[in-house]
Amino acid sequence: MLWRALFAFIALPGIVAFAVPLALVAERLGAFKPRPLGVLTFIAGVVVLVWCTVQFHVSGRGTLAPWSPPRRLVAVGPYRFSRNPMYVGVTLILIGWAVLFWSLILTVYAALVLLAFHIRVLAGEEPWLKRTFGADWESYRARVPRWLF
Repeated sequence: MLWRALFAFIALPGIVAFAVPLALVAERLGAFKPRPLGVLTFIAGVVVLVWCTVQFHVSGRGTLAPWSPPRRLVAVGPYRFSRNPMYVGVTLILIGWAVLFWSLILTVYAALVLLAFHIRVLAGEEPWLKRTFGADWESYRARVPRWLF
């Protein structure tokens, strides 16, 4: 199962949070100058994303991929503070990229990805969680915010 978790990590957030942003600023890589706020935001996002991926594997017995979802509801670690901390982590990474490169295109990309995450959560993930985990999901949903507030 570890290889599935690694593949899912590379295939999904790896593309959205790393490959696409780098492609969008490829011509500016030579002029890159780290900005402390961007570095901190980027690192915070990576830490949250990795922590969530580990929790999905260890606590949920699954991966972040829709083709191999957790078999148990994950409500530990960062999931105590947000029902979607993985998406929060990816968004922090994207904001970090935008600040690091002081890039409007990366800012727009981050906003569009966040909007897509929100729609995916509302239309797909939350209904699936309700069907799959029933009362456990309802209890969790009642005590933990969707995002951070």
